[in-house]
Order: sequence, then C-alpha cells, then structure tokens
Amino acid sequence: MKNAILFLIGWIFCLSAQANQAEIQHLMAFVQQTACEYERNGTRHSGKDALEHIQKKYDYYEDDIQTTEDFIRLSATKSTMSGKEYWVHCPNKKAITSQQWLLDELNRLRQSYQ
Repeated sequence: MKNAILFLIGWIFCLSAQANQAEIQHLMAFVQQTACEYERNGTRHSGKDALEHIQKKYDYYEDDIQTTEDFIRLSATKSTMSGKEYWVHCPNKKAITSQQWLLDELNRLRQSYQ
C-alpha cells in the first residue's frame, strides 16, 4: 500500500511538471511571437530579444521553478540587478507590466483547457 501511494504521488508530480513545462513553453512562444515591445530598464526589445533574456534567466533559476507562476516571477517580471519591473508595450494599448501580461495569457491558456 505504501509503495502504491508513493507511486501515485510521483506520478502526479510528473504530470504536474509536464503541465508546467507545456505552459512555460507556451509563454516563451507567446513572448517570441509578439508584436509588442518588451521594456527592460528603460530599453525596448523585440519579442525575440526578450525571449533570449528570459531564457537565460530561466536557465539560471530552473532549479527554483516549480510552477508556471514561479517561471513568470523569476524569469520574466523584473530586473535582478535594478529591481525595476519589465513592461510590455503593445500597439494601441496601455503599457502593462510583463507579469500581468504573462499572467493574463496563462489564464487564457488555462481557460482553453476547459
């Protein structure tokens, strides 16, 4: 019985990790393909350039990332050096923090599962 419970817990953890990885990959593609500009420390970057930076931070923090929300918080929301938030500037829209922008997309993705 104990082994069955441990197996079940491990299986659930694996499924959760796979779901998180799929969500993270979706968000990375979302950043890369955006027509919006990603602002870091006062300088705007294309989605492709933003993704390169986010990927570096993701690689650095990978061991600390357990959830998709951890990925957003640690890799894509603010400068580690200055502490300044990242902003996203989309055509004909008010600038929004990258954290809110990515959380909104994550919510859209999760709603599409239902």
